[in-house]
Amino acid sequence: MKKTKLMTLTAILTTINVVFSTFITIPIGPIKALPMQHFINVISAVFLGPWYGLAQALLSSFIRNLLGLGTIFAFPGSMIGSFVCIPLGWLLGLGKIAFWPLFLSFFFSSLIGAIASYILLKAFEKRGILKKLKNDT
Repeated sequence: MKKTKLMTLTAILTTINVVFSTFITIPIGPIKALPMQHFINVISAVFLGPWYGLAQALLSSFIRNLLGLGTIFAFPGSMIGSFVCIPLGWLLGLGKIAFWPLFLSFFFSSLIGAIASYILLKAFEKRGILKKLKNDT
């Protein structure tokens, strides 16, 4: 895929992520679990590859934080996961109480996003969209 197309799709997926994440939010203590983030991360990885997918996650987290919709946990949580958020929780003084809430919230958020993206990607596969994408690259 050409760079212009990759950057355009990254911008579109970032926009979809930020908009939908304002509606589908699960607040758990100091974090906000966002299944839409994980959904878009999987879609980004499939359509854009790892580096543009990572850029999408970073941009989405940055924009959500600028708009006051995210937390500091958005950055490691959207790109790496709960295992990086746990030390961040310790640094913020949450101590041992941070492990299970962070782990479980990210687990279920990731699970919901993964299932939703699997369903969408299967539908795309049935319609030949993924095959066309593969031929375009």
